[in-house]
Amino acid sequence: MKPSEINAKWKVLQERISTEFESDFPDLKVMLFLIGVQELGKGPKKYSKRQKEELMHIATCRLLSEMGFYELEGLDQDGWPHWKLVKAIPPYTMLEQEMLMKSLIVSYFEDIYSSD
Repeated sequence: MKPSEINAKWKVLQERISTEFESDFPDLKVMLFLIGVQELGKGPKKYSKRQKEELMHIATCRLLSEMGFYELEGLDQDGWPHWKLVKAIPPYTMLEQEMLMKSLIVSYFEDIYSSD
């Protein structure tokens, strides 16, 4: 996808999430948090700051697994997924990282919404 396509789809996704959750336009961190909650599978609840960071890490690993960078190792005793790095991530610039994450997040939610 071209950056202009990614940004257009990103705006549409932000609007949809904003409407569904009756909140401000979500940024990358909020989107990662939502994906982390989805991947954890325990539903919405109060999470500590550390747990929120871990949820965003889970989301990042899940998204980058689509490109072969991470692989799911399994779940711990509390049901939290653990990932291992299986391929080095290239040294992307900040802009490249942002576009990559937006693209992966858009694809993730397109998959979810297409199965509704």
